[in-house]
Amino acid sequence: MKKSQLFFLILFVLLADQALKIWIKTTYPTGEVVRVFGFDWFRIHFIENSGMAWGWQWGNETGKVILTLFRLAAVVGGTWYLLKFIREKYSKGFLICAGLIYAGAAGNLIDSMFYGMIFDKGLHYSSVLNEYVGYLGVAEMSGKGYGSFMHGSVVDMLYFPIISGVLPEWIPVFGGQPFEFFSPIFNIADAAISVGVITLLLFQKRLLERSDDAPGATGVTNRTVSDTTEMM
Repeated sequence: MKKSQLFFLILFVLLADQALKIWIKTTYPTGEVVRVFGFDWFRIHFIENSGMAWGWQWGNETGKVILTLFRLAAVVGGTWYLLKFIREKYSKGFLICAGLIYAGAAGNLIDSMFYGMIFDKGLHYSSVLNEYVGYLGVAEMSGKGYGSFMHGSVVDMLYFPIISGVLPEWIPVFGGQPFEFFSPIFNIADAAISVGVITLLLFQKRLLERSDDAPGATGVTNRTVSDTTEMM
């Protein structure tokens, strides 16, 4: 896979992720739910989170800055590794997965680093309440942001409640409780990371194959060696 092809894949994911986030944030108030094409299982549910992918959080403002710095370090290190993978001629499938993970990490990093500076409203930390608080109305892009550098919140909106109901009473501990699949609310960046990671885990043996002429190749190839091959 050429370097330019991987670059355009990453750029496509980043542009799609940021375009959807900006449109959602400047069009809807937080908590807004819209059924896409009238489907009950495919919804836009706009929320913001201050932490990791899938809405996980870690600590207060200090924890958020540490998390943002970790994301930044991962993206910087990921750039070096992507170039290394291309140079060592890893399989196209592996490079696509690595590119998706890289693009997803970079997409959420953009939110964390800059959204607090470019939007006038957003989920932010209140030192008085000692917790994160939301806002009313629809956010606008302005010169006065709701936070400072590295204090932006990540925008999530994709929600797929495909199956919902109540668990049978005979199930230990959780019987009789409401059940929903798939409950997390996420964004395109989260989806790119998940697709890349899951695909690598499921098909790692095939995706880690490299060509014979790759630097440091271990000799794992796709070529078939017949019994009549002459031994020198």
